[in-house]
Amino acid sequence: MAMEMRQQLKMSQQLVMTPQLQQAIKLLQLTRLELQDLVRQELEENPLLEETAETEEISEPDVLETAELEVDPAENSTEFHEVETGEETLRDWDSYLDGYNYSSGEQYSGDDDRPSFENLLTRQGTLIDHLLWQLHMGQYSEMDVRVGEVIIGNIDESGYLRASLPEIAAASNSSEDDVIDVLECIQEFDPPGVAARDLRECLLIQARFMGMKGSVVEGILLNHISDLEKRNYKQIARALKVDINQVLMASKIIGGFDPRPGSSFNSDEVHYISPDIFVHKVGDDYVVMLNEEGLPNLKVSTQYTEIRGTGSIDNHAEEYISGKVRSAQWLIKSIQQRQRTIYKVAKSIIRFQREYFDRGIEYLRPLVLRDIAEDIGMHESTISRVTTNKYMQTPQGLYELKYFFNSGLSTSEGEFLASESVKNRIKEIIEKEDPKKPLSDQKIAELLSGQTVNIARRTVTKYREMLKFGSSSERKRHF
Repeated sequence: MAMEMRQQLKMSQQLVMTPQLQQAIKLLQLTRLELQDLVRQELEENPLLEETAETEEISEPDVLETAELEVDPAENSTEFHEVETGEETLRDWDSYLDGYNYSSGEQYSGDDDRPSFENLLTRQGTLIDHLLWQLHMGQYSEMDVRVGEVIIGNIDESGYLRASLPEIAAASNSSEDDVIDVLECIQEFDPPGVAARDLRECLLIQARFMGMKGSVVEGILLNHISDLEKRNYKQIARALKVDINQVLMASKIIGGFDPRPGSSFNSDEVHYISPDIFVHKVGDDYVVMLNEEGLPNLKVSTQYTEIRGTGSIDNHAEEYISGKVRSAQWLIKSIQQRQRTIYKVAKSIIRFQREYFDRGIEYLRPLVLRDIAEDIGMHESTISRVTTNKYMQTPQGLYELKYFFNSGLSTSEGEFLASESVKNRIKEIIEKEDPKKPLSDQKIAELLSGQTVNIARRTVTKYREMLKFGSSSERKRHF
């Protein structure tokens, strides 16, 4: 067979994860009040950022001019390929968070019927609660959930796994291979980097979450952490056969990762609740309106750009102004995308839970993260970030977006009931029982079975404890 050599030009499309894009994704998980604080801080620190009465339109090609250079994973080689910057990078952001153009008419503008929320308080959930919620909202087998609960129970407050694979396998009555499979799933949960066994794995998880598999960043984390700590950038560049500027950019990105991903859940301070979304019923439809109160419209100042256009400033000042312009544009773009993403998720929740909004909690249907993700074309981890610490004011009351996600129980009629609906039935049964003869969990399970709900006694026990009701002996009153 004759050997033939050919030269082939290959084009590939890759996600470019820059520090600006990192910041944009992090904005998703901020509460509205945290976002207000961030905007105030940026207004103080960036002289190119100003408030305006009108919404700033972004000129897409000017938003970003630098990009990380990445390996083409399909090539399995050390060759690095340049990627387009500016407009291409902005399209990466748009593809990561598929924007939704809501019109100004869909924004909330009236104040007369808006309740005051300044006196509403909440305590932030724990990291364990957050991880268990994601585990139970996924479509995992009973065995995977059991293994996952053991793994999550051994994660410390910084977000690191503090038990070995053999210990977890023994505690969950499973194999080490099963533990590895479930651990890899949990390592994709929010916050990125959670369930790592050491710092390097924590940073690698965050890099891969950001779409940087095969990149300079991953190469440094896999083989050159010690060189990075010593700032031996030239040695890294030689080893990876890349330009030193790529190493410097990768170092900056790694510096933006969180070495303690669970730490944000450790605060016991009381938080004020401010709804992100208002839902109003207008005729037969439900209208979603974002709460824009306290979020100023932003624009890039023209004062400095006009000075730059005169040619009377030196290169250092030119570089400073260009950097601040890019930073301001990215913040504006990121906030717009954050709001659009929350809007899309809220609209999708209403589509799935329409009967609940019409008829009440008995009609809350089972809903998992994947349902919303597939409906609006986003990743499950993005949905998890958007629904955490975001609140929706509805005709039924004020709820965290997480409230609308439920696992389900089957009925004898072949339908499914959301777990929240079943919990509500258990609550009603206990509240109506004779306090001198409280019902056992088995009896409650039998009563629910008479209502066509297929539920095990241990599940009744679990839900009862979640509702903060004691056992039948603890609830018994003798007079």
